[in-house]
Amino acid sequence: MRTGKTTKLAAASAPFRAAAHLRSDTEIAAYIEAMLADGDARAVPVALRTVAKAVGGMGALAGKTGLSRETLYRTLSEKGNPRLDTLATILAAFGLRLSVRSTATLRGRRSEPRPAQA
Repeated sequence: MRTGKTTKLAAASAPFRAAAHLRSDTEIAAYIEAMLADGDARAVPVALRTVAKAVGGMGALAGKTGLSRETLYRTLSEKGNPRLDTLATILAAFGLRLSVRSTATLRGRRSEPRPAQA
């Protein structure tokens, strides 16, 4: 039975763009840390590319790092595999640095000290 009412279609939604939500250094650091914690090395260039968009694009990143835009596009492409020194340079341009933590500490356990080697 028809009631005479018409239903409105929901407005088209726009795709989520992470770069639009990365407004502070803290948000950028948390985003990259989450991508690294995922354990998928292929996610690292994607995360760095997203942050580059958020902070002014590849041209701005090239100016801060001294790397060419072409090098950055290639390094941060789907097939990119940034070297450690390149990764450190890009992170420094974002005001970040690499650090290492024990996985045991991250799980809330303290690891036993290793015996000294002679």
